[in-house]
Amino acid sequence: MTDPREKEEKLDALLADCPKVLVAYSGGVDSAYLAYRAHQVLGERALAVTAESASLSTHQRKLAERFARRYGLVHRFVRSREMERPEYCANSSNRCFFCKDELFALLGEVARGFGAAMLLDGLNTDDLADYRPGRRAAEKHRVRSPLLEVGLGKSEIRVLSRLHGLPTSDEPSSACLASRIPYGVPITEEALRIVDRGEEALRAMGFRVFRVRHHEHLARLEFGPEELKRALDPAMAASLAAEFKGLGYKYVTLDLQGYRTGSGNEVLSERDLGRFRD
Repeated sequence: MTDPREKEEKLDALLADCPKVLVAYSGGVDSAYLAYRAHQVLGERALAVTAESASLSTHQRKLAERFARRYGLVHRFVRSREMERPEYCANSSNRCFFCKDELFALLGEVARGFGAAMLLDGLNTDDLADYRPGRRAAEKHRVRSPLLEVGLGKSEIRVLSRLHGLPTSDEPSSACLASRIPYGVPITEEALRIVDRGEEALRAMGFRVFRVRHHEHLARLEFGPEELKRALDPAMAASLAAEFKGLGYKYVTLDLQGYRTGSGNEVLSERDLGRFRD
């Protein structure tokens, strides 16, 4: 098995060949590591850009800002406009394409203003196993995925992040708030705000790995295996019900399968999945 540090050397060499880069930076494990390495290799010739919209959680925004400040990244927030696209708000199974199409078009404009910088994202080898229509948008806008190009997977990125002392090394996986809304249910700013408030409440209650799945009048709560038992405790369950009914939900349920990446894609057919796979 190749040592992750050898892959990192290849990554650094790849970055060194770029006059300037713009990293699509959410503050999550992968994009934070990529932004960090780009800054280490290129210094001020690497720009990390975080797109702000209703689908960016309060927690993720804070993480992105804190990490960028701690490591001296050249960092900028920009306002993305995916909520203005009816195709995105309709929330079909290829919603992610429209989101990424809007994002990369916007970042492309910023990259051109930053000296025709190469646009990079944090896609890695593990992402190939999931349904990701956003990859088509990346191809359309000529976005490069250096972590994927050098063969780095999520666990290796965490190992390397830990070696560098990055606080993101053990951060739970993240995704935009729109991923909490089932396909076919329209995306609204109000729904995204409710999900954000619900997840902030769970974080304040001491939970770490979770998702709030928004089914209009019903909240379906997913918890990591280590935390599901605590959530099922009758007193805690009562607190969860009260908290989420206070946000406007009529019903509050716990998913007995617990948290798993991409659970919203479980309703898709093989035909749907095949449309956006290589």
